Amino acid sequence: MDKKKQRFFAPCPRGLEALLAQELTGLGAQDIASGFGGVAFAGDFTLCYRVNLHSRMASRVLWRVGGGAYRDEEDVYQGALSFNWPDFFSVDRSIVVKMTAQKSPLKSLEFTTLRIKDAVCDSFRAATGERPNVDIREPDVRIYAFLTSDTCTLYLDTSGDSLFKRGLRKQAGAAPLNENLAAGMLMLSGWQPGTPLFDPMCGSGTILMEAALMALNIAPGSRRSFGFMKLSNFDAAAWNRLRDAALAAQHPAQPQAIYGRDLFGDSLRDAQVNLEAAGLSGVVQLKQGNVLEVPAPAESGTIVTNPPYGIRIGEQAELAEFYPRLGDWLKRKCAGWNAYILSADMQLPRLIRLAASRRTPLFNGALECRLFEYKIVAGSARK
Repeated sequence: MDKKKQRFFAPCPRGLEALLAQELTGLGAQDIASGFGGVAFAGDFTLCYRVNLHSRMASRVLWRVGGGAYRDEEDVYQGALSFNWPDFFSVDRSIVVKMTAQKSPLKSLEFTTLRIKDAVCDSFRAATGERPNVDIREPDVRIYAFLTSDTCTLYLDTSGDSLFKRGLRKQAGAAPLNENLAAGMLMLSGWQPGTPLFDPMCGSGTILMEAALMALNIAPGSRRSFGFMKLSNFDAAAWNRLRDAALAAQHPAQPQAIYGRDLFGDSLRDAQVNLEAAGLSGVVQLKQGNVLEVPAPAESGTIVTNPPYGIRIGEQAELAEFYPRLGDWLKRKCAGWNAYILSADMQLPRLIRLAASRRTPLFNGALECRLFEYKIVAGSARK
């Protein structure tokens, strides 16, 4: 394995950058720099493998292969052509090129994306007489370009499918959280494995599953494949050592103080299917129940939940009726608990009529949200 320091960038859900930087530090990353929507870092390829395997909050790990200034599409093409792409992967690997841009003066990003693809194919044709095929659905190699107003940076994706796809969940609800956002919510709540965790509106169980993975010290990437396996520098022996060590560090699947409830039986069935497929069905305690009626499962602990919305509860009038009752339930049933409630509606949580001690901005995809913190004590102060 090449020990030379490489540059990487790990995107993540917006709002989790600081937590991801802490996680990367713990994994041994160097030169860490948090940015908008992700964290840049440096290290060798063993680190790249480790981050893909262990990161709970990164969306993917991008390997920076180079970049430079540009003025027009031809500059971008020539810059991409200057790399010896056959050094990175073989011609029989299918490719796709994706692009994001901030303040780029170029008129057509789609055309510029095609020019980068042309440069990669021309590089292969000059070196081998052949060119790789393009596969926009399931490519072997993903090439990412990021344009600013005057620079183009090129990356190779070492992850393949997004890292929030743990290879575990079989069923999803109508609007599931991504796993890395759920993990970030758990981190922000301060919940520690071994203490009670309760999701009273658990849906298909994403928050519960992430908590179970943490409680059993299961590396989130231990059951899936990665994009780096398709690259020419893939060191299978180094990867197998890392994965085997992660598997050996897992705890046995034993019941944990992790509790899920949901009003809807179909959602609860989805959660059960997901937990069973992941080998976690005995770890989490699931029951059907109405959040407004169920008792807290322990004297104290942490509630982390993403309340249902839309067709699952109804329109605004029904939501406006639900949230005050949710606040009543917290006050009556959950004294001694800290509650963390995600909402994309900045007004509805006001109807809980409890003073939020913290509001953390988070993004669920493009949807701006807040994670509201409520510390519930007997006789909690009403707004």
